[in-house]
Amino acid sequence: MLRELTWQDLDAVSAFLQDEEVMYAWEHAFSADEVSDWLGENIKRYQTDGFSFWAVIAKSSGKLIGVCGPLVETVEGVRRTGIAYIFNKSYWGQGYAEEAAQASVIYALETLGADEVIAEIRPENMPSRRVAECLGMKVQGSFVKTYKGKAMPHLIYALKRENKNV
Repeated sequence: MLRELTWQDLDAVSAFLQDEEVMYAWEHAFSADEVSDWLGENIKRYQTDGFSFWAVIAKSSGKLIGVCGPLVETVEGVRRTGIAYIFNKSYWGQGYAEEAAQASVIYALETLGADEVIAEIRPENMPSRRVAECLGMKVQGSFVKTYKGKAMPHLIYALKRENKNV
């Protein structure tokens, strides 16, 4: 189940955003203040962009196990529709990321009317790359994102509307 994030999700989101193993693509676990800022920014995006990360809720337990959703991504000055996903490591390898990412792609293409959906993925993040590839996304290019003063190479995976097979 997917739903909008709320401030009541702070503890559940903190559990994975403060986990160094989960956050290796960012090269650091978030501090409590960074988690609060991240959650606040994403809640605000519902108003400014009309969409953002959703809470991913496990049907069996009702627990928040990760976040996934469509996002406005700016790549080299160009605004694009993207998807992203972050999951509690206890739920890795169980198909949750692929299922939630698939729902996000469908939402972006069908509801938001995007002609293309991208995912920005670090080259060494093989699990995330596999999720994108399972959705039919292909590497379209690469770019370097600067985060906290550090250059971080990213691949741009993309799926065009006419190639949608999710």
